[in-house]
Amino acid sequence: MSVDVAIVGGGVSGLAAAYHLTQSGLRVIVMERQARAGGNAFSERIDGFLMEHGPSTVAGNSDEAMALSKAMGLDTNLCHLGDGIEQRYLLKDGILHGIPLGPLGFVRSGYLSIGGRLRMMAEPLLRRRPQIDGDPETVTAFCTRRFGREFTELVMDPLVGGIYAGRPDDLSIDAVFSKFAEFEQVHGSVTQGMLAARRDGKRMPGRRLMSWRDGVGSLPTALSEFLGEIVRTGATVRQVKRVGTGFSVETQSHGSLSAKSVILAAQPHVAASLLEKIDVRGAEAAGAISAPPLAVVFLGYHRSQVDHPLDSLGFLTPTSEGSALNGVQFCSTMFPNRAPDDHVAVAAYVGGARNPDLGNQPANALIDIVRNELSGLLGIHDEPVIARVRHWPRGLPQYSLGHAERAETLEHISNRVPGMFVTGNYLGGLSISDCLESAASVAGQARTYVQDREKVQREKFAI
Repeated sequence: MSVDVAIVGGGVSGLAAAYHLTQSGLRVIVMERQARAGGNAFSERIDGFLMEHGPSTVAGNSDEAMALSKAMGLDTNLCHLGDGIEQRYLLKDGILHGIPLGPLGFVRSGYLSIGGRLRMMAEPLLRRRPQIDGDPETVTAFCTRRFGREFTELVMDPLVGGIYAGRPDDLSIDAVFSKFAEFEQVHGSVTQGMLAARRDGKRMPGRRLMSWRDGVGSLPTALSEFLGEIVRTGATVRQVKRVGTGFSVETQSHGSLSAKSVILAAQPHVAASLLEKIDVRGAEAAGAISAPPLAVVFLGYHRSQVDHPLDSLGFLTPTSEGSALNGVQFCSTMFPNRAPDDHVAVAAYVGGARNPDLGNQPANALIDIVRNELSGLLGIHDEPVIARVRHWPRGLPQYSLGHAERAETLEHISNRVPGMFVTGNYLGGLSISDCLESAASVAGQARTYVQDREKVQREKFAI
């Protein structure tokens, strides 16, 4: 079998890349080793509840997401954040503190001490740090320098734990919150940069989130159905070899095929193993990206069992609290149709770089841990109506120091191995929107490569 482009990995990135390539008339095959396509973007209906096993939102300002939603006929199922989101919550001293929405929320709230608020507000007065090549900063170093230690420990630490299941001491500011670093260099301070963005009419990302009636998994499901038989599930790729100007892709149970171009849209450890004999630099870069175990604990209750108003996206926890929870989402508040009438749903995220061993705990143990913590924090009574756990042995990729260089090495792999491309959530962003944008870009590069190669062949034979 011969194709123009072989895609290894049938998650959101691989499926989106395949869609764009097929729209250009190229012959494509997607090889996914799991029994179903979609990767970690998986939504499941359980007795009227909707559990998101992986990502639960998409940026509402994503052109790629909106375009694909329309192309897949999902527009009528779009849903945006519910009206019940009135504040944000952070855990401190074992108590959930409500913080008003908006740019002055932390100033108006008593969550930070007076000294902590004054230090935070002094950020515009600080001089920018000169950019020094080879001297990257962690999130902790950058935010402590700009906003003070209290803000970093009580605000940025839980934010990093909630978004990346990571530790701000380890992650790179340039890779994780690149806008912050950019604002400092361009505007002199993060605060001035944010004010400039607001003047330009840009709203805060958290207020633009969306999904679909049946969850984020609706998009990869629709893409997989649209692509049909070119998506091969249960197809484990064992090796990718360079053959002439093309590639030979060998699978465990589906034989081998030849391709003019290959897109690696699999997890970093898979990409690393497939690149070992093709591109050592790329293999080392992908292999250096860790993804500690993560678990999602989904609980459903009758509304009368929960005292808390659940008037938020959820809550986050600073490391200093010693909580087993990285963060909790109030699923039934975020979007409609996440729980039956008179019921509510919450999802807790545990493990990751904060506590990797916890992410591997048995389901029953995790349910007990989460229930015990939530019972006091949310005023929950009695047994949940439903309880489910999803283990991800490899969770969210960690953008540690040096990540920008590793990502650049992988993004430019075609300079070293013509026709080879890489995409995924371990390069330029974790979100579905980031993955869709990366996939569209890589698909365009692969299309150009194949078309240019065919043009050269036509001209050669014409001579």
